[in-house]
Amino acid sequence: MTRIFSKLAAFLIAGSILIFAQSASAQSPLSGAFDTDQPIEILADSLEVQQEKQIATFAGNVQVIQGEIRLKAEKLEVYYAQNDSKAKTDNGEDPPNIRRINAYGNVFLSSPRETAKGDEGVYNVIDKKIQLQGNVVLTQGQNVLRGQKMTLDLVSGKSRIDGGGTSSGNGRVRGIFVPEKKK
Repeated sequence: MTRIFSKLAAFLIAGSILIFAQSASAQSPLSGAFDTDQPIEILADSLEVQQEKQIATFAGNVQVIQGEIRLKAEKLEVYYAQNDSKAKTDNGEDPPNIRRINAYGNVFLSSPRETAKGDEGVYNVIDKKIQLQGNVVLTQGQNVLRGQKMTLDLVSGKSRIDGGGTSSGNGRVRGIFVPEKKK
């Protein structure tokens, strides 16, 4: 049991640092100068580890906090594989290598300047891309963008919002931009 928890702790720390370090370095809508050396806290009502499938599932009011970054979801699935590097955990074991993180149910990502929400989210660690899908809303101050899918490329800093593609106009990207008032 201790072996499972030491592996879990190692991959949670490594994965969370990876997520937030990549987010902080990108020029995406949720970009900015964030201190990735801050402690990482993950809260959930339950945690289930399926060692044979290399999946850790956090469920029930999931919250991830590091410095000024917040991620909330109903459920978080972390897919990992054993790392081939020479780095070892405190118990002398190889730390896990996170491949993908799926967030389900009312996914909400926030920084002090922006928020983004959607029905589901996927962070592909290998490709360094984050996708939010389903009723996506990106907010910065009074400015609001809506669509069905948002993709953030953490390497290039490019982001894209797509509508649903329906001909009725409901599946289009919609943006509301409020100009600054003159003083």
